[in-house]
Amino acid sequence: MPKKVGIVGMGYVGLTLAAALGRRGYTVHGVDANPSVVEALSNGRIHVFEPGVEEAFEEFLGTSIHISDRLPAAPLDAVVLSVSTPVDLSTGVPQLDNLAAAAEQVAEVCGPETLVVVRSTVPIGTSRAIVLPVLTARWGRARLVMAPERTIQGQALRELVELPQVIGGLDEDSLRAGVELFEGLADQIVPVSSLETAEMVKLSNNCHTDLIYAFGNELALIAEQNGLDPLEVIRATNLDYPRPDLAKPGYVGGGCLSKDPYIMLASAGPTHRPYLVGQARSLNERLPAHVAERVVELVGEAFGRTEGIRLSVLGWAYKGWPATDDMRGTPIADMMPVFTAAGLTVQGHDPLVADEVIRAYGGEPVSLDKAFATADAMIIINDHPDYRGIEVEARLASCGLRVLFDSWRILDEDAVVRHGVRYAGIGYLAKERAS
Repeated sequence: MPKKVGIVGMGYVGLTLAAALGRRGYTVHGVDANPSVVEALSNGRIHVFEPGVEEAFEEFLGTSIHISDRLPAAPLDAVVLSVSTPVDLSTGVPQLDNLAAAAEQVAEVCGPETLVVVRSTVPIGTSRAIVLPVLTARWGRARLVMAPERTIQGQALRELVELPQVIGGLDEDSLRAGVELFEGLADQIVPVSSLETAEMVKLSNNCHTDLIYAFGNELALIAEQNGLDPLEVIRATNLDYPRPDLAKPGYVGGGCLSKDPYIMLASAGPTHRPYLVGQARSLNERLPAHVAERVVELVGEAFGRTEGIRLSVLGWAYKGWPATDDMRGTPIADMMPVFTAAGLTVQGHDPLVADEVIRAYGGEPVSLDKAFATADAMIIINDHPDYRGIEVEARLASCGLRVLFDSWRILDEDAVVRHGVRYAGIGYLAKERAS
């Protein structure tokens, strides 16, 4: 008999898990407190772009996938808590009210035989300190595991199966139940010794990613000060060298990487203040504004002014590949104040981000054709395949572009420079071609 699973919180984490479990024969009851999310999902309208999710809902909605604002009264084998745990960036304090409320709902509807799975990213100790007391206050005992989500946007349904699923349990009975639950989904299960170990695994993954990207960005800023090409430095450093590769410079955003370092910092306690985690996050957070200032500087050099210059911004989502429409941690949020202060007129294009979202961030949506045809200057923020495939010669032959900031260095630099366009990237400025 397929397992009956409730999922509280139908954001990215809950939605992708519901689709994956539904495809594997589980009966899934997805729950969300937002009426608009419930209404949309109940009618098969997916509010998060993720390959395969819409197709899963088309096939299984109403049969193995059900959506509501409350958990069903019928017994459930497990309930997964996948609600958001935002961080108050003014204080650095994680907000756990959503998690506590989700635990309360489970405690009201279910009983001690239901396995409760914490899947939200939380400070170390949260499952035991926040969720467990809510359950035991009503039930007397509880079965509780922490099973972190570690997928990358754009590949979630594949990675939910292929990535090892880490599980930490309150006790042996809880751990066995957690392993049994996820054995029907993931190819490999990694049991760990405690709830806290599993909580720290997720934080460690994302903080390490943030840190290695920060080092690439640090190198780019040093190269910029010395007139060097950071990609040349990094490629030469990595080539056939039997040590960990250096990361290319780039923006580090999204719902996890921009938040989880703060959750790790909150886990450290009063006697130890982590140094690397906080410094890496600070550097990565400063990069978008630094790039925006560099763009404004180049525009000023090219035109003798910045007021009224038309800037096309390509790529508004926080990343381009794997493709997403996610605006959490997007670089443009910190760039727009710089562009606005300089008097630039900003127009925007993104293959997935809706026009109304671009407008909400202060840009005027345009087609890719118009972005080139009408721009005085351009910045490509993310590396979506549509931008990687830009035919530079054709695009630049009939436009008046004079500055092109290619954040990820995905275009043909020589072709750009041949057209008399000033070409730059993160930590890099191409030499101007002699006329």
